[in-house]
Amino acid sequence: MAFKVLQNTKINNKDFIFSNPETVNYPIAPLVSAEFYTPEGGKLTLKIRATLYINSDNNKEPNVKEPVETGNLLKVVFKSDFAEGTPESCDVWYVEVDYTSDSVDNITEVVSYLKKKNNDIDLDDPITSRGTEIKVKI
Repeated sequence: MAFKVLQNTKINNKDFIFSNPETVNYPIAPLVSAEFYTPEGGKLTLKIRATLYINSDNNKEPNVKEPVETGNLLKVVFKSDFAEGTPESCDVWYVEVDYTSDSVDNITEVVSYLKKKNNDIDLDDPITSRGTEIKVKI
């Protein structure tokens, strides 16, 4: 199994402000896409692209934990030092990851989480993490 973070970039120049912040659940679940491709001379790879909305009070880039493959599911966790509660504004991060393994072709779903750093609380805790589950494009 191998994964490589190809890009981890803040993509907004000004703070991103939701027009109706009271309708948004924080932390915001990652917006994710995943599809297979084979790089020239390489082996089958799963490309995961994520957009993360993180409290702009934190200027540090998010981290990507090593993905965990369980059967047909790949779990990807993005970690950041965001403050709990509704932020005044957000930074928007684009993260691109390539993942490969001997059984990568068995993966049909990717679940991704934005989780607070240094927090060992369960991923299903809606105060400290938010998840998205998607089907892999073939």
